[in-house]
Amino acid sequence: LRGKSRADMQAKLCRDYLVSEEKADLCVSVGIKETELLKNITYESGYSLYVGIPFCPSICSYCSFSSSPLAEWKDRVDDYLKALCQEIRALGERAEERKLNTIYIGGGTPTTLEAEQLFELLDTIQKSFSFEYLQEFTIEAGRPDSITREKLEVMRRFPVTRISVNPQTMQQKTLDLVGRKHTVQDVKDIFHAARELGFDNINMDLIMGLPEETLDDVRRTMEQVAELAPDNLTVHSLALKRAARLNMFKEDYKDYKIINTQEHMDLVADCAAQMGLFPYYLYRQKGMAGNLENVGYAKEGMAGVYNVLIMEEKQTIVACGAGASTKRVWTEPNPDGTHRIERAENVKDVAQYIARIDEMIQRKQKLFAE
Repeated sequence: LRGKSRADMQAKLCRDYLVSEEKADLCVSVGIKETELLKNITYESGYSLYVGIPFCPSICSYCSFSSSPLAEWKDRVDDYLKALCQEIRALGERAEERKLNTIYIGGGTPTTLEAEQLFELLDTIQKSFSFEYLQEFTIEAGRPDSITREKLEVMRRFPVTRISVNPQTMQQKTLDLVGRKHTVQDVKDIFHAARELGFDNINMDLIMGLPEETLDDVRRTMEQVAELAPDNLTVHSLALKRAARLNMFKEDYKDYKIINTQEHMDLVADCAAQMGLFPYYLYRQKGMAGNLENVGYAKEGMAGVYNVLIMEEKQTIVACGAGASTKRVWTEPNPDGTHRIERAENVKDVAQYIARIDEMIQRKQKLFAE
């Protein structure tokens, strides 16, 4: 569709793919934003770095990520960090002339690390990689009950450009129901602390379709989010994977309603627009509530580059940590126009990752040996 007008692109989506006019408009808007966002990304010599911290204060009932309660691993976090830093240094030694474009520290919840542990991690990354071509450095701070002012101050000592403070909802009854061990006020306090320390690109995640949430609950959530005025807003439609407690223990949750409708998504989209946030990021997953989608909204110049790169699969992403998946993308197209993509997976079990760290490093060395 290169060279086509916006109207032509929307018409093709409606005509050939039976997409509604509203969804076609959203898709084209996102596509235009993505094209602009990625224009300075180098696919041939560039790459991104993902670092995974597989611990959380508690496991939310809807979550299926490879993460473990911090209390179960508290005595081995230092061992994990030692192995992780070993992997980071090994990757840095092989980076050679490639250009690092984005860094994303995710999980789990990276801020389950203590302040001194977080410093060690960020210091290791900075010493192992050149930041000359770095466009974005994100830390998924995530759970407000894991963030402290001291940890935010540690982040400010490094070129971190973007953080997340993720409530998922601003309704206390829902937070309690899904196992989030923090209050709505905690979210507000940490958000304000981050602003006071100079963070000027803060993302917030919300989930549509959480148990017992009504349209009025979503409206009240959006009113409180608007008061905070985040720079990014990522809106997820609840997707229950096989490993989520809500799916594994259905009998325990059978009396709870899970509802997400186009009206919910339209409400959020309208609120985002009023906040000066516009869609730049869009994807779908299996089993999504209401058969809807995930949409990222951002102020101009504040969109999350890594979010787009991980979904578009146009750039190599080197990943380290338990459960992390490295993805090598060959830029030379196949005869059918697709691109060759191969992966190297790290084991998910934390103890196994620590014990087999040399093997994890070798897997990536093999992937990039060609």
